[in-house]
Amino acid sequence: MAASAALDLDQLAINTLRTLAMDAVQAAESGHPGTPMALAPLAYVLYTRHLRHAPSNPHWQDRDRFVLSAGHASMLLYGTLFLSGYDLSLDDLKKFRQWQSKTPGHPEVGHTPGVETTTGPLGQGIGNAVGLALAERALAATFNAPGHAVIDHYTYFIAGDGCLMEGISHEAASFAGNQKLGKLIGFYDDNNITIDGTVDLACSDDAAARFASYGWHVLHIADVNDLPSIDRAIAAAKAETQRPTLIITKTQIGYGSPNRANTPKAHGEPLGKDEIALTKQALGWPYAEPFTVPAEAVAHWRAQVAGYGEAAHAEWMVRFAAFAKANPDVAKELGRRWHGDLPAGWAKHLTAFDATNGSVASRAASGTVINAIAPHVPELVGGSADLAGSNLTTIKGAPVCSATHPEGRNIAYGIREHAMGAIMNGVALHGGFIPFGGTFLVFADYMRPAIRLAALMKQHVIYVFTHDSIGLGEDGPTHQPVEQITALRCIPNLVVLRPADATETAEAWRVAVEHKTGPVALILTRQKLPLIDRTTHTAAAHVAHGAYVLSNTLDGTAARAIILASGSEVPIALAAQQTLAADGIATRVVSAPSLELFAKESPKYRNAVLPAGVPRVAIEAAHPMSWYRWVGEHGTVIGIDTFGASAPAPKLYAEYGITAPRVVEAVKALLA
Repeated sequence: MAASAALDLDQLAINTLRTLAMDAVQAAESGHPGTPMALAPLAYVLYTRHLRHAPSNPHWQDRDRFVLSAGHASMLLYGTLFLSGYDLSLDDLKKFRQWQSKTPGHPEVGHTPGVETTTGPLGQGIGNAVGLALAERALAATFNAPGHAVIDHYTYFIAGDGCLMEGISHEAASFAGNQKLGKLIGFYDDNNITIDGTVDLACSDDAAARFASYGWHVLHIADVNDLPSIDRAIAAAKAETQRPTLIITKTQIGYGSPNRANTPKAHGEPLGKDEIALTKQALGWPYAEPFTVPAEAVAHWRAQVAGYGEAAHAEWMVRFAAFAKANPDVAKELGRRWHGDLPAGWAKHLTAFDATNGSVASRAASGTVINAIAPHVPELVGGSADLAGSNLTTIKGAPVCSATHPEGRNIAYGIREHAMGAIMNGVALHGGFIPFGGTFLVFADYMRPAIRLAALMKQHVIYVFTHDSIGLGEDGPTHQPVEQITALRCIPNLVVLRPADATETAEAWRVAVEHKTGPVALILTRQKLPLIDRTTHTAAAHVAHGAYVLSNTLDGTAARAIILASGSEVPIALAAQQTLAADGIATRVVSAPSLELFAKESPKYRNAVLPAGVPRVAIEAAHPMSWYRWVGEHGTVIGIDTFGASAPAPKLYAEYGITAPRVVEAVKALLA
């Protein structure tokens, strides 16, 4: 093919992507056309010449990953995936932002073929990309053998001004620079426009200097329409192996639009039919009909994908077969981890607590369990937001993850809760790992957007939230969570587990490791908890049901009241039960470590635990909102609906009425 003809086809392919974005946003009467119009050349060059991807196998394990952190520009990604040959039709593009379409307003992983992560909340995608790159490096260090590099791929992302303004981008980029993630390549869409106006209304950062200070390799593309410049920049980024790369890419939002280019009007609303007609004319687009896709543009685009991405996939399949033949056991283990299958018999290594080791804080029990199972669940990796000594999340004997020790299973996230959450999402999305991360429960608020996205994406992420109540004591109300447990319980697909003692903590870890359809939050104490005597109370294996009958008193006598509790308040409930038994009042204590799991149980099971017509009292050192559903209209909830105070924990429990005498009083009042 003559060079001029190839260039003409390149431009036709790029303008096809631009016009699809304009037409889809117009048809939906909502969306963001300007960024896809601007970045079409970058998407074209990346997907046809550099990204190792295979539309025939979107989940190929060694594919390059691409993250659109600026998720509002979703039509850039959908149009690119369609033109590349993924299972996405022109009709799907026509249904952009419509009910049950494959093309929702923002990209959603598992919903659209070729989408690697759910993005939209700005900056989250940067954190995800860091996690993807971190996982690639760790998996490569663990499994690649001499002459057999079966894990060897790049992670790319596109971020906009909004992504870089968000605080999470600072956290994630700083972490990535410190980790020297040389196979992480980002593009900053530098268009100088936000919804409210020009960027300088709110931001005057020097992005190049900022990222250089983080330890990134910084490159520039002066004009995104210069395709050779894109090629050279990506090649230079790949050549830099010791630093992540940010390529600052100058674009014109709404490129080609005579009246909207370089204005906020091109950002978040349709161009309008008249402006679209003018834009197509300015681009030299000869087709008036919306959603016109020239056959030669599709053929040119897909031929390049086949010649590069699909060819890379085929070559890798041969390479992996050779690896598996030379290293059958290693290949089998890698396959197990890719598929998310747990090692056979891992759970038998869960710690069995007794009187000699069980009267400990649930955070301490958690630390013991982590180190008991870590040798038998090698995909378990984790760390904390600079609180490993308090969260007790360190895997003993394992190195800290770094450029020197990429296989390290302890991740030092630094004081970056939000980035920690987003990076863990990326690690989970990559596959091959079960990430966990710890901080104080009160700081779950700092990472809540990432938790929410983990739940939306149903990713296998584990949160270790310690110092779970006023029980942390002297640090006072700034560090004493009150509303956080209830707020976490409100997130769909998130399982919250607040174990009552060391034995329940071990079972909570069993649930967390086995629960693959969403994240799990372990809510753990700072203060010591008594070990519940399981010879006289129900076995803790029932933790998986969310709630279970822990104890009945006065054998043969039907319970006149039910006391529900979680975590550190279960021993209080048991103490109240004994007082009531001494007064001749039979009660049932229900330990409820997870209200979400209990809600998913059958009505038959729930009714067996909480029989109808029996008065109920719930107690938890947290906001009472979670419990009203379970105590019923006439039940009582003993909780905390104000902030805490600085004092020793026993004093606080007494002052706030989180006590056995108050439970006794509440039960007797219900029975009066």
